[in-house]
Amino acid sequence: MERIIEFTPAYNRRDPDPSKDYGIGGVKLRFLLKGNRGAVQFCLLTNWMLPEVQKERDERIPDRELPYWLHKPLPTDLGYHSLIARYDDQKVIDPHCPYLDGKPCYYDRSAFGADRIFEVLLREGDKGVWRELEKYYSEIFGT
Repeated sequence: MERIIEFTPAYNRRDPDPSKDYGIGGVKLRFLLKGNRGAVQFCLLTNWMLPEVQKERDERIPDRELPYWLHKPLPTDLGYHSLIARYDDQKVIDPHCPYLDGKPCYYDRSAFGADRIFEVLLREGDKGVWRELEKYYSEIFGT
């Protein structure tokens, strides 16, 4: 099994022209466990923004109902990339998936499962995340 950790950089691609406005985003963290049957992943939006974007966020009045949503990490994805469909009517999401060596990919995910893995990350670090991803890989693809 191959273990991959990716950090996708933050960006500020705002533009007054709506057709060119791609918004903002923080650093994204991806843990990917890749085997010969597919790959499983845990993704986390860190909310680590570029300095100019963070300054703007810090100057905003917090939302009363969700005062920290712009500053806290957000677990978004516990998912899999499969070489075969895992359920009826599942469609190929990427004909050249980078996580399946360019082969077609059947993908599915759960944001709810990501919350559980995030807590493992907080309590146990990456060792706990890898253990949980190995369990998830076995659930999806068998041993």
